[in-house]
Amino acid sequence: MDKTKKQSLIEDFKAHEKDTGSTEVQIAILTMRIRDLTEHLKVHRHDHHTEHGLIKLVGQRRRLLAYLVREDRDRYSKVTKKLGLRK
Repeated sequence: MDKTKKQSLIEDFKAHEKDTGSTEVQIAILTMRIRDLTEHLKVHRHDHHTEHGLIKLVGQRRRLLAYLVREDRDRYSKVTKKLGLRK
């Protein structure tokens, strides 16, 4: 993920002007990294190191989503809808 793509994600999901690390921003960045790694693994099926990293990222995103649903269900539903995570 390049710097401009990451900055645009932060702009889309920030809660206030100086926000760069809120839960929503972290989930958005992890989702983009997960999508990039998934595309990589479609081409390179035997890259087990990348697969291990992908599994760790999915677990980290799952924990952040669980935290967000506990703390504020409205923010959770906005993030999942905006990222297209849940049906």
